[in-house]
Amino acid sequence: MDKSKPLPFAFYARPARTVAQELLGKKLVRQLNGRRLSGIIVETEAYCDAEERDLACHGERANNAQPTPRTAVMFGPAGVAYVYFTYGIHWLFNVVTGEMGQPNAVLIRALEPVDGVDSMAEQRGERPLRQLTNGPAKLTQALAIDKSHNEANLCQPGGVIWIEDAPAVSPNQIATGPRIGLGKTPEPWYSIPWRYWLADNPFVSK
Repeated sequence: MDKSKPLPFAFYARPARTVAQELLGKKLVRQLNGRRLSGIIVETEAYCDAEERDLACHGERANNAQPTPRTAVMFGPAGVAYVYFTYGIHWLFNVVTGEMGQPNAVLIRALEPVDGVDSMAEQRGERPLRQLTNGPAKLTQALAIDKSHNEANLCQPGGVIWIEDAPAVSPNQIATGPRIGLGKTPEPWYSIPWRYWLADNPFVSK
């Protein structure tokens, strides 16, 4: 596969937990005002309803797993962006995964900056390198991702945002744990270990 091209639809059309792990080490790319901004994906979370219910998933808990104006994008097709507003101040960037009709998505939680670091620093207010993209709201601010990117086709060449291929990460490099910020989500979904990150990477969220 040409690493400079977007990952294909087939990559995303799989269970969220599989995609969440295989996205680690891939590169999220954003074209901003003619400049390339990019970062290696070092942390993800899976939100899925394909094989079992997930009450932390927006599409599952909203309207009994029926699409709403906000969550319709989660129901397919795979390979598009799901960008939503949270806490009244932050945008979060997700990729839609799985089969049509099932609400599946992977939250991109943290990046290791690669290209366009100066531009990221401008977007983030000149913070230290490690603090530019070490969290889901930080990375959207650094890459200027907002509601205009909701439903963006991540598989389309020549787009403004996409994910490029990279060598697969060894399973022994991947750490797992509970997802973060689930509020009043009941057990077992509150504690289920569907958060994945590159062990010992300094850009993982804190």
